[in-house]
Amino acid sequence: MVPQDVARSGKPADLRIGPTLTIPAAELRESFARSSGPGGQNVNKVASKVELRWNPGDSAALRPADRAWLMARLAGRLTAEGDLVIRSSRTRDQVRNRADARALLAEQVRAALVRPRRRVATRPTRSSVERRIAGKKRRGEVKRGRRLTDE
Repeated sequence: MVPQDVARSGKPADLRIGPTLTIPAAELRESFARSSGPGGQNVNKVASKVELRWNPGDSAALRPADRAWLMARLAGRLTAEGDLVIRSSRTRDQVRNRADARALLAEQVRAALVRPRRRVATRPTRSSVERRIAGKKRRGEVKRGRRLTDE
């Protein structure tokens, strides 16, 4: 079973992040290593761990405004060279780990590109103001009732 993001030639296809953003496959660099954990002799023989690298600073897929926003949001996750590194060794199969790493990269980039909505200032309603003031007066009466009287 070959994931959809790997073309028939065995080479990875472009990584689709959203409707307007696709990272070209040429910008993604993959390396493989032997994975740790369970797997018997498979662990010692097969390089199933995947390390996926992408440099958003050099990417032609991003608009300048998106690049600046993304670099600021991912600053703590970037290497000294500016690469975003994703590692996957969840499964014992290299092909599945490649697909997992690509999915994780897409998820992180998608989440980092989300811009928070602007808060629209609103005025409180008259009844909410009155309720708040009535509550404050009630609380003041309770506290006034606890005071010691000089009699």
